[in-house]
Amino acid sequence: MCMLSRNATFNSHGQDSSYFLGWQEYEKTPYHEVHNTNGIIQMGLAENQLCFDLLESWLAKNPEAAAFKKNGESIFAELALFQDYHGLPAFKKAMVDFMAEIRGNKVTFDPNHLVLTAGATSANETFIFCLADPGEVLLIPTPYYPGFDRDSKWRTGVAIVPIHCTSSNGFQITETALEEAYQEAEKRNLRVKGVLVTNPSNPLGTTMTRNELYLLLSFVEDKGIHLISDEIYSGTAFSTPSFRSVMEVLKDRNCDENSEVWQRVHVVYSLSKDLGLPGFRVGAIYSNDDMVVAAATKMSSFGLVSSQTQHLLSAMLSDRKLTKNYIAENHKRLKQRQKNLVSGLQKAGISCLNGNAGLFCWVDMRHLLRSNTFEAEMELWKKIVYEVHLNISPGSSCHCTEPGWFRVCFANLPERTLDLAMQRLKAFVGEYYNVPEVNGRSQSSHLSHSRGQSLRKWVSRLSFDDRCPIHGR
Repeated sequence: MCMLSRNATFNSHGQDSSYFLGWQEYEKTPYHEVHNTNGIIQMGLAENQLCFDLLESWLAKNPEAAAFKKNGESIFAELALFQDYHGLPAFKKAMVDFMAEIRGNKVTFDPNHLVLTAGATSANETFIFCLADPGEVLLIPTPYYPGFDRDSKWRTGVAIVPIHCTSSNGFQITETALEEAYQEAEKRNLRVKGVLVTNPSNPLGTTMTRNELYLLLSFVEDKGIHLISDEIYSGTAFSTPSFRSVMEVLKDRNCDENSEVWQRVHVVYSLSKDLGLPGFRVGAIYSNDDMVVAAATKMSSFGLVSSQTQHLLSAMLSDRKLTKNYIAENHKRLKQRQKNLVSGLQKAGISCLNGNAGLFCWVDMRHLLRSNTFEAEMELWKKIVYEVHLNISPGSSCHCTEPGWFRVCFANLPERTLDLAMQRLKAFVGEYYNVPEVNGRSQSSHLSHSRGQSLRKWVSRLSFDDRCPIHGR
């Protein structure tokens, strides 16, 4: 007889997704420019490492913050002792001011409606616990962040029904797609409790249009359900159109603050992406519903942000000169780095969705598939991971409905490493997918045949152990 819980034994965490498996292969033989030049380059991690120098420079100039001192006196004991799970008032005030600044101060946030959590993962799950019961449903537009399968479903028992978006309109949400997802849930006798979106989108690297946001608000208002807007990439919108928060659209629509739709719109935020501090585990829930705030605050006791972290970041975010400079410089560096990735992909004969935000590009490799199937997508992904030694995320792991799309990250590695990755990819495409031309036209039948041959040759040639050599880790 099994003596473990359902959560411990039921395979619903999503850890076996290719999104996570790629990380595991990277960890076996990570690239190093000196010790492991043939290792796997990590391009599957949405991490922002482009502006650490700005934060480290601030720390060097403000040693009291990191030394847990105030006016020259130690406050170590004060920070080390018990903390109320409501959070430090100074930090919550600094957080909401920073959130407003990222949004161009077009909207403001009340610190009394902010709940601190140990990262966005905890924030999303806490929201689900507050809004839905086991067996109820969230609608999520595809493609979506693979971690939502864990955050939303694993411990909560809540189901996900996808809102199927396609490349025909740049994967934008449509009224038809929303209605079809809702009807699919009803057909399965499942109660829909809300819609969860990421804006800017992970994995698309795009901001939602005003029309999409208006459509979503009308939809949740009509259905009497919730809208959770995960806005953890809000400070990464580096090009036009600019990022527009769902809170801004509520304001534009002149929604009454006592109305039901105002109470049913919620925001997730964190400092993991905008400031590049995932290790600090700082997330936040923002809700206009007092009951949600009260319940989430109680639940936050299971995943608090340490007082030391709050103290340090309170001082950092309260420095308006720093935050203004950081936001501008972050946009500038992200834009340049994304431009470098797009250029490198183009040289390899690969295009991507026109992105304006995020730490990644949504890359179109459909022309490299031997067939228009997800099996062919996985074959191509395995070649890129095991032979080209690049870890990228296949679209199927993000529940994309079209084979051949991949998420490729660009902000977690040095520029010279990105250049090397593009050189590897270009060489790979040139070796396996160059197609002879007749009268200036590609021979598509030869292309399909040669792709299939090269993929099968590669798969049969390499055993699993051969594909994962360890080079001086």
